[in-house]
Amino acid sequence: MQPALSVRDVSKTYRLWATPASRLWVPLLYRLSVLIPFPLLAGWLRKQAAERLHYHQALRALSFTLGRGEALGIIGHNGSGKSTLLQIVAGVLPPSEGTVVVNGRVAALLELGSGFNPELTGRENVKVNAAILGLTPAQVRERMDDIVAFADIGDYIDEPVKTYSSGMALRLAFAVQVHTDPDILIVDEALAVGDAAFQAKAMARIDQILSRGTTLLFVGHDLNAVKAFCHRAMLLERGRIVMEGLPDEVITEYLHRTHKRALTALQDQRAEQLERIDGGYGLADACVVGATVNGGARHVALRHGDRLDAQLQVRLHAAVEHPHLIFDVLDGRGLQLTGRRIALPRTEGVARLRVAMAASFQQGIYRIRTRVVDSPALERTTVLSRQEGWLSFEVVDDSRDRFTGLFPVPMEIEVGTGVESGVGSGA
Repeated sequence: MQPALSVRDVSKTYRLWATPASRLWVPLLYRLSVLIPFPLLAGWLRKQAAERLHYHQALRALSFTLGRGEALGIIGHNGSGKSTLLQIVAGVLPPSEGTVVVNGRVAALLELGSGFNPELTGRENVKVNAAILGLTPAQVRERMDDIVAFADIGDYIDEPVKTYSSGMALRLAFAVQVHTDPDILIVDEALAVGDAAFQAKAMARIDQILSRGTTLLFVGHDLNAVKAFCHRAMLLERGRIVMEGLPDEVITEYLHRTHKRALTALQDQRAEQLERIDGGYGLADACVVGATVNGGARHVALRHGDRLDAQLQVRLHAAVEHPHLIFDVLDGRGLQLTGRRIALPRTEGVARLRVAMAASFQQGIYRIRTRVVDSPALERTTVLSRQEGWLSFEVVDDSRDRFTGLFPVPMEIEVGTGVESGVGSGA
């Protein structure tokens, strides 16, 4: 079976002109350097041309293959080439070198709304946009009501797009793209459109699209979304692939590099001491070196409300003046549910602590994240290590008859009939 997407040795180089006039002078100077028979003068002309022209290489020989139904998350710092890569795959930009082979219909959530005609109504723009994306007039008529309902912009659908807010235009553009039944869905930070309710609807719609076997190429700074949607991940840096693998592993490396960069910017000498450690990254002399739950395991199965007892050993260096351990419980998508900030003794050696709690969570798998920090105050916190995923627990019973959501919150509930004596009697 053919892969959905094949990228082979793709590079992208931009020419940057020193001034607008350089677009005229540089080709002219190069042409003169070829025609003039005097080597010294020709060399001087080429030097003058080179000073007015610079190159920026956004991508450098990228290669990867994406199978049908796979989901790949691409992460990296700003300027690493993520959006450039997506634009090349979507056909918006041509590569300078290499080839891209796409098999199937592509829906690209890039620069949403940029193709709308501001003079046309929202409904007219839907028809034009959907036709460009390959839908027939019959398919557009069939899906129009669903698109309009999904965008949820009310009567504005029949008003010119120039009267829309930026959020309304983005919502309408998103609605069109996700109703085209794509074989490959390309998402570039598009899940931040609209309010919280629309974002939840957008996430649910993408889940629905992926459940049909659609291939996903996802770029975003929301690392939890990468974990939730993607089977594997890729880390870009300065236009190169520096790591590819499981999302948890790639995200940990990304956070490691981000943390190291932040400490370097603060001229903190500990930046050079950060290294990969068990379950994450950090300083070897300020991290969790041993952890178990319920008497020796690293993963336990529990019923709702059962006791969860975590024992931790934290190695500390005396130079850490205000050591604390941040103990967090995360759900399956990496969302933090609860946690505690625990002060540790300033010591040279290993501090031991125990954290006990009731596993009062809904059915599912949960992970424990630990961070050792140097924190003289809440607003002055330096993370020394971050470890996640080596401790986890699973709540096996379904508790939806007791509460909804992930965990219960104490509530006072009163239920009345709403019927009062004497109601409806005459005066």
